Amino acid sequence: MTDHPMIARIRLNPHSRDVQRDLRDATQMHRTVMRLAPDGLGESARQQAGLLYRVDETDTVSTLLVQGYHLDPTQLPGDYGRAETKSLAPMFNALRKGITVRFRIVVNPAKRELLPRACGSKRGKIIPLSGPDADHWWTRRATDAGLHLHVLTPTPLQPARPRGRDASPMRHSLLRYDGTATVTDPDNLAQAVLTGIGRGKSYGAGLLTLAPATAG
Repeated sequence: MTDHPMIARIRLNPHSRDVQRDLRDATQMHRTVMRLAPDGLGESARQQAGLLYRVDETDTVSTLLVQGYHLDPTQLPGDYGRAETKSLAPMFNALRKGITVRFRIVVNPAKRELLPRACGSKRGKIIPLSGPDADHWWTRRATDAGLHLHVLTPTPLQPARPRGRDASPMRHSLLRYDGTATVTDPDNLAQAVLTGIGRGKSYGAGLLTLAPATAG
């Protein structure tokens, strides 16, 4: 595997039945994305492949972004969409303290419920966050990742719904953040890009993408 991952941008074909199924079913989308990774990676295949993904949707087009150390878009169904891949090495090499970047990320903001001591080692349920609580969650995570936020615009998305007999019954609340930030710690930021941020990485959350900020 290379030192830096690559990213594939797949413009989805809305007429493809596979695409229609995957956009309805988070479990199936995860399985389709995993087809891009090499075989034989063991039980933690997604982590081994560095695989993260996100679906960006507009009124006219849906784009699947997949990040990983080795991606093979030819493994997708033939009518799934048009794929373009590029190395992320130039982006990583350009990270410097003090530069301003534009960011986008879909996250699953959540916290674990605190239980009384009488419950012993029992763990509380995961509680999704929204509104100012979610904004504070992302601000803390961004700070830890080496970003000082200037502007953050939240956009609520449809929850990811895993389906199937063995799927988790929990819906994963998703929220997209767009904005600008100053890089404060390039090493922490690179690590956050590589490993993703927060929960729900198997369901389209956690992929942080960066671009140079343009003067307005």
